[in-house]
Amino acid sequence: MKSYDVIIVGGGAAGFFAAINIAELNPNLSVAILERGKTGLQKVKISGGGRCNVTHAEFVPPELVGNYPRGEKELLGPFHQFMTGDTIEWFDKRGVALKIEDDGRMFPVTNSSQTIIDCFLNEVKKHKVDVLYNHVLKSLKQSNEQWLLETTQGDFSAKKIMVATGSNPKIWKVLEELGHTVVQPVPSLFTFDIKDERIKGIPGVVALDVEVKVKGSNLWSEGPLLITHVGMSAPAILKLSAFGAIELAKRDYKFQIEVNFIKQSLDDCLDHLKTLKQDLARKTVLKLAQFELPKRLWQKLVLASNITNDTRWADLNKFQTEQLASQLTQAVFAVNGKSTFKEEFVTAGGINLKEVNFKTFESKFYENLYFAGEILNIDAVTGGFNFQNAWTGAYIAAKAISK
Repeated sequence: MKSYDVIIVGGGAAGFFAAINIAELNPNLSVAILERGKTGLQKVKISGGGRCNVTHAEFVPPELVGNYPRGEKELLGPFHQFMTGDTIEWFDKRGVALKIEDDGRMFPVTNSSQTIIDCFLNEVKKHKVDVLYNHVLKSLKQSNEQWLLETTQGDFSAKKIMVATGSNPKIWKVLEELGHTVVQPVPSLFTFDIKDERIKGIPGVVALDVEVKVKGSNLWSEGPLLITHVGMSAPAILKLSAFGAIELAKRDYKFQIEVNFIKQSLDDCLDHLKTLKQDLARKTVLKLAQFELPKRLWQKLVLASNITNDTRWADLNKFQTEQLASQLTQAVFAVNGKSTFKEEFVTAGGINLKEVNFKTFESKFYENLYFAGEILNIDAVTGGFNFQNAWTGAYIAAKAISK
């Protein structure tokens, strides 16, 4: 049986980040990472379309936590200890410069996730952290102030353990056997499957600022909306999927959404259309897009309002005008399923947050058992927030472990 001072189960972002910080804060500790796969850091590799969305340019803790449907309250204190600015500084000290994009997402200036992976691999080598691949954890138990780990490649012991495996049902089962409660996972980031003539044949069209509501609920969001080959995506939809993860799972992903494409009230829109009828009287309604909407989307909504190709603004009747106003501000679409957002699969679910001390990310049930990342029932909207949770939890746990 091989022994270490600290063993980290999980060779993902949180695991590597924690191991590096533990070894740096206390060089006297022997540290190992047990990774079940042939290689680690696979989620880092595919994040942000292969560019790795490291974090988000939000520097105020109370505003940052608003991006976490689960974990908002618990992360407020930790974010005062380690958050976005600290992440930027940490990578900068190791030769990795980050850049801020217009939407606030932050990436390495190289635009390659390999930069982050290489940084981690160089750091674990520098600090003599053992990274053991193809080690699947089978059982975990505590005996005489030591943690005993049974893996597919042999047995290990350690005084302190961190579990950072992400959303892993097998590891959750191991932790349930220790007495921890697991909130059953459901998908958190996903796009909406919609078959509707109004969006058929126009994939790639983006409405820059819309409001979306889930009918029969209090769920709503706003932001850009992307029409895809199978339905709708982009932040307006992804925020809904994250904050509504549990509610939408209960509905088996079959529900209706109401989209306000122009973020105006129905009455304000009607007034605007009446003005257009005068100002553009001889123009064809279909040809000239209004309200800064993409032309192809505008045309779809016009045709859905019982307005023909050659109808002029002056010839719009009351019914057509009201129909167009309704399509622009109260368009109802039937959602009939979901699709994974790109390659990124995020879940709501994990270790019950009431069972964790968020000053140290240590289990309230066992001393020297720590958690970080998506093993916990914490998840965020898209944009680098899930990684920031991983960095924060891993760093704070590393500080506690290294003492």
